Amino acid sequence: MKKTEVSQKKAVKKVRFELVTEPGREVFVAGSFNGWDPEQQPLKPHSKSGAYAATVILPEGTHEYKFIVDGNWQIDPNNPSQTPNGSGSVNNVLQV
Repeated sequence: MKKTEVSQKKAVKKVRFELVTEPGREVFVAGSFNGWDPEQQPLKPHSKSGAYAATVILPEGTHEYKFIVDGNWQIDPNNPSQTPNGSGSVNNVLQV
């Protein structure tokens, strides 16, 4: 009898990250899903009011993240789910 491998693909979902801050800022999202690269995933302004957004395709599971605004790391004020990050602050947690 021959054994066959069953590949298990993880489901993925589109996740929209949004942040409202002052207009004219440079905004990114970094997290466990992109190697914490502070410039890999920019958020685009979608109005002149300071609203920024990006849609990221993430695999199912738990992800930690933070926003970077003009080089300064900050938590997502709209996500109360947080965990200590070992650097003396916290990261936001997202379950996909």
